[in-house]
Amino acid sequence: MSNRGNCRDAKHAGAWYSASGAQLNAQLEGWLSHAHSSFRPARAIIAPHAGYTYCGACAAHAYKQVDPSVTRRVFILGPSHHVALSRCALSPAEVYRTPLYDLRIDQKVYGELWKTGLFDRMTQKTDLEEHSIEMHLPYTAKAMESRRDDFTIVPVLVGALSESKEQEYGRLFSKYLADPSNLFVISSDFCHWGQRFNYTYYDDAQGDIYRSIEHLDKMGMRIIEQLDPISFTNYLKKYRNTICGRHPIGVLLNAVAELRKNEIDMSFTFLNYAQSSECRSMDDSSVSYAAGALIVH
Repeated sequence: MSNRGNCRDAKHAGAWYSASGAQLNAQLEGWLSHAHSSFRPARAIIAPHAGYTYCGACAAHAYKQVDPSVTRRVFILGPSHHVALSRCALSPAEVYRTPLYDLRIDQKVYGELWKTGLFDRMTQKTDLEEHSIEMHLPYTAKAMESRRDDFTIVPVLVGALSESKEQEYGRLFSKYLADPSNLFVISSDFCHWGQRFNYTYYDDAQGDIYRSIEHLDKMGMRIIEQLDPISFTNYLKKYRNTICGRHPIGVLLNAVAELRKNEIDMSFTFLNYAQSSECRSMDDSSVSYAAGALIVH
C-alpha cells in the first residue's frame, strides 16, 4: 500500500486486523458487547496495540468507556518501535485511513504543538510502518461512529523519553487533558516475556511462570492506578518490565500530576488483563495486555 498524498493508508489491515469493513465492524461490536461501560466518560484510556486476535477482546474494555457525545478530539500516544527517537514526533499526513472510515488529523492542534519546538516530524515511511498508533484507529472509529464527522485525531509518536522529558511533555499535554472534550488513548502492551524478548524475570514464589508475569504486571498496574509517575519510574528501574508504552504512560502520569496540583480529582482503574499465552517453561514466550480508564470526578 502506498501513502498517497496526505493520506496514510491502513498498512496493517489484512494482517493485524481485518481489511473488510463489515467483518471488522462485526468483530469490534462483538468484543464491545461483552464489556461494561462503568467508567464513562473516560478522559484517558490505556489499551494494547497487538493483533486483534490477541488483544481485541481486552482493548474493548477500555474503548467501552469512551463517550462520543462529549468527545471531540482523540489524542493517540503510541511508542516508537522502529526508529530511535528521543522526543515526540507528529505525522506528515492529514488523514488516517481505516477500513471503517477515514479519520482527520487536527491541524489546529498540530499547529499549536509545532510552535512549542518540542516535536519532530515522522517520515512517511516511519508513519506507515509503526503499528502502535494504527492499531487504535479502527477502535477509535468504532467508538466514535455516532459522531464520525464531528471529531478529529491527534496522533503522537512517543520516543524513548528521559524522566525530565516525560515531565515536560506531561506539562504540555496537561492543558489538553483538562479539556473534557478531549480523550487520550495511551497505546501500550505490557510484559513481553521470553528469550526472544531478552526478558525472563521469574519469581518462583508465584508458581508457574505466567503467574509470575501476571504478578509483575499487576504490581505495575497498581502503581499506575496510584497516578504517581515517580513510583512508576522506580518500578521500571527495579524490575525492567518490558512495557512497550512505558513512555506514553509516563507522559500521561505526569500530565495527571500537573492537573492534580490544581486539585483536579481523578482516578484510574484497570478493567481487564490478558496474556497471549501461558508461559510454563523458559522456552515459552508471551505478551501481556491491559485495558483501563482515567475518570475526572
